[in-house]
Amino acid sequence: MRPLISAVLILAFAALMAICARITVPMTPVSMTMQTFAILLAGAVLGARRGTVSVLLYLAIGAAGLPVLSDGASGLAHFAGSTAGYLFAFPLAALLVGLLCYKAHGLLVRFGLMLAAHVLILTLGAAWLATDIGLSAALEHGVTPFLIGMAVKSALVVAAAQVCRRWVKSDW
Repeated sequence: MRPLISAVLILAFAALMAICARITVPMTPVSMTMQTFAILLAGAVLGARRGTVSVLLYLAIGAAGLPVLSDGASGLAHFAGSTAGYLFAFPLAALLVGLLCYKAHGLLVRFGLMLAAHVLILTLGAAWLATDIGLSAALEHGVTPFLIGMAVKSALVVAAAQVCRRWVKSDW
């Protein structure tokens, strides 16, 4: 893939993450957003390296103060707050999807991969959240409400990746 096209796609997916962070169901202490859809889609379409770079760029933009995180949040404080575990899990999930998506044959296997990436995000997010509110409350507020959305977003990522991969040619 040409460097300019690669850079444009990385920027486009970082912008998609910012847009998806605005699609939110406000909840406490963790809002439900479409961020994970865009993050996993970046890994599936751009591959491990570019997908992870796109997520890291998105997080850097949020850390630098632009309101791109969920609920329009920004700043370094969010990388130490109660939802930091989810943020730190985002690039790991994109990396996992990027590494395994092209080895995963069949829609059901890819769906399982997306579920596994979501579980990684929820696990790391809830583990960090538990240090603030306790394990039971972290599971109740940081995992359970997201399970149905996790399944729906995983199916959407698989479908969207099938379409996007026809347009994006890469050299993973």
